[in-house]
Amino acid sequence: MSSKSDLYLEVKKYWTNVAGKEGHVDFRSLQLQIETHKRLFNIFQAGNYFFLLVDIYNGEIAEVGPGLMDVLGYGQGELTMEEYVNGIHPQDMPYFLKFEQHITNFYNELAVDLICQYKMQYDLRIKKKDGNYARMLIQYIIVNHQGHDLKHSFHLHTDITHIKGEGEGEPHLSLIGMNGLPCYYDIQKSMSCTSSKSLFTAREKEILKGIVEGKSSRQLAGELFVSIHTINSHRKNILAKSNVKTPLELVKKSIMEGWT
Repeated sequence: MSSKSDLYLEVKKYWTNVAGKEGHVDFRSLQLQIETHKRLFNIFQAGNYFFLLVDIYNGEIAEVGPGLMDVLGYGQGELTMEEYVNGIHPQDMPYFLKFEQHITNFYNELAVDLICQYKMQYDLRIKKKDGNYARMLIQYIIVNHQGHDLKHSFHLHTDITHIKGEGEGEPHLSLIGMNGLPCYYDIQKSMSCTSSKSLFTAREKEILKGIVEGKSSRQLAGELFVSIHTINSHRKNILAKSNVKTPLELVKKSIMEGWT
């Protein structure tokens, strides 16, 4: 590609492919969906974050939350979608295009009634206003569509530089099915289908969420009304099931694979 602007034009082709024709938007219904998904996303936060509402048809940011300043240093109205895309680290640009192309194909093949039941998740390095890069965990879900014509997506972008460093490893893509639907983890390497519910019991998922939030065994025991011994036994089981050796490895894997 001859310039960074070409990257935006290229990915916009994918978005236009699933956006269909611009049509009437029921903003009241859309706002209700957004508030629901804010509550969903707020179950767990790994770092500073901001919300985005994206107009898929026009490839533009329709609305952005106030946390943008804390995360990337931009004020309201200072950042366009093209600028955001152009701020992707050059080494991550091929991953971004591959991810969005794969997501587009996934949505085109997905049953219409399941479109809003999948959360897309990947990480990229994004340039901040000061010129430095932040490792961002990008999660989004479709909140407005007519059949397979996607209209708006609602995003949560979280700074996870402290968890997966700015230069640490390649980006990963996962498609997270909700309400028991299958999940596709690390799909640039494999299309194997795994549900987090098959990995952990309901109690283990409660404890896993607490571990990722930095809570001690004593805190978890008090909240769940069980003994510290019970909590520690669950922690050992969770580490074994996750195929990791340390709590830090568990936190990283949980965030990148969407277990929390």
